[in-house]
Amino acid sequence: MDNSRANLLEEAVGISKGGRVVVVEDCVETSGTFVLYHFLKRSLHPDSSDVVIFIAFSHPFSHYERILRKMGCNLTVHRKNHRFVFLDMLTLECPDRNGKETRQDGLLALYGEIEKAVEIYSSLEGSRTITIMIDDISLIEVAANGSSNHVLDFLHYCYTLKAKYGCSFVTLNHEDIYSSANMLPLILQPEYFADVIIKAEPLATGLASDVHGQLTVLNKGSVCDLGGSSSKVRNFHFRVKENIVDYFYPGTQT
Repeated sequence: MDNSRANLLEEAVGISKGGRVVVVEDCVETSGTFVLYHFLKRSLHPDSSDVVIFIAFSHPFSHYERILRKMGCNLTVHRKNHRFVFLDMLTLECPDRNGKETRQDGLLALYGEIEKAVEIYSSLEGSRTITIMIDDISLIEVAANGSSNHVLDFLHYCYTLKAKYGCSFVTLNHEDIYSSANMLPLILQPEYFADVIIKAEPLATGLASDVHGQLTVLNKGSVCDLGGSSSKVRNFHFRVKENIVDYFYPGTQT
């Protein structure tokens, strides 16, 4: 595969010297989980000492371990080497029997656990980026019994870790499940704080056997010719294979 085509996503996202917020949005027709896996593998590159704190609301550890192993990344080894911290949230519940305060306690405890891990790794010698990843935002709302305000508070607390510790923050969100107007903040708030927004969408022309969808990448911090920064949008197609993803511009796939 042509390297220029293989690196389209990397080029669109760019390189950041400090922490940043990346929001991946998808829909029922087109999953964006492969983008999340891309960032996970990149953060655990053998040549770096970066650390990933992964908050999983969607799947158990075995699911991610199996997929990343096919991509050449052994999460079990990284976990033993303390580069991959896995927080299994499948059993997290924030019951509302005792009122709003109880519902919020679960997410506050989770944030405390995340902050503690960040503090520990930040205190170690050496240069490293700590990346916090969440799969996915919509299921945090489920755990909080539909309390979007508690979810927004939790996300806001997590965003503060970027300024305090230089953390990066990568989230997956299902854009098309928020039908009511009062749920729109769960889309708008992450987008507002994002440095990069990546949307996985179906093709406008419909289904195609050799193309699985299109990615639109909005990079708010792209470097412009005058030395400043400006937003830049890139759009390209993708095809998901068993252990790799092909990225290419429309009409260039052979």
